[in-house]
Amino acid sequence: MKETPRLTREDFEKVSSNKELLDIISEKNISIDKVKNRIFYEDELKKLQIELVKLQRWISKNKKRVAIIFEGRDAAGKGGNIRRFSEHLNPRSTRLVALTKPTEVERGQWYFRRYIKELPNSGEIVFFDRSWYNRAVVEPVMGFCNETQYNNFMVQVPEFEHMLYEDNLVLIKFWFSISKNEQLARFNARLETPLKRWKFSPVDKKGQELWDSYTHYKEQMFSKTHTSYSPWIIVRANDKKVARLECIRYVLSQFNYEGKDEALTTLLPDPNIIMRYHRSSKQLD
Repeated sequence: MKETPRLTREDFEKVSSNKELLDIISEKNISIDKVKNRIFYEDELKKLQIELVKLQRWISKNKKRVAIIFEGRDAAGKGGNIRRFSEHLNPRSTRLVALTKPTEVERGQWYFRRYIKELPNSGEIVFFDRSWYNRAVVEPVMGFCNETQYNNFMVQVPEFEHMLYEDNLVLIKFWFSISKNEQLARFNARLETPLKRWKFSPVDKKGQELWDSYTHYKEQMFSKTHTSYSPWIIVRANDKKVARLECIRYVLSQFNYEGKDEALTTLLPDPNIIMRYHRSSKQLD
């Protein structure tokens, strides 16, 4: 019986790069597509993160203000994307905002107030892991706001974002789109993994049961808050790694920062993964 080709300890000891390892894999005719995909992902991520460092330096130097919103259903990959964006950035000029439920005092204030104080300062990038758009989808689905509060928000948010636009704040709004089956698979993975179990909340538990209600409010949100000055960017996120790479590419593509022409990979996002919202009878989520 012919022996199945495999990598040996000696193979690993003599390689000094991913390319050399792939050459050996090819020579031995070993089929490991997952390994190749992982190596490609890691190489691309590193190249894109180098560009993010350049971008952050340019934003700081030119006193720009950038806010990036990460929205989507539970388990859509928002947190993982933010980590890949921020892991090599200077923490002095970048922040993560992930607000808990409002206090009693905050509930008596204008809804946007608690978010306004979290907006970026001059030269800063702020990542919002969920945002004021909680009131557009999660809160009405879960009964956390009343109809008047919801309606007031939907009228006010385009005006609020237009003020940010006129004040030269750059706002990027991502919606991470996943299928119902993919969400269920990720929920199950969280429950089966002790290190991820904390991610599963009572709200998550309702995600599958209230799927259609989430869809209704999501579509209402898009129809009333997708504007020319503050568009929604839809991310097809069933493949986490691809979504991470393409989100970074999109952000980089929006700025003419110093050293951009020296990038080691393409900075143009895949239009099959990243797209502006458009009304369609068929949606992934």
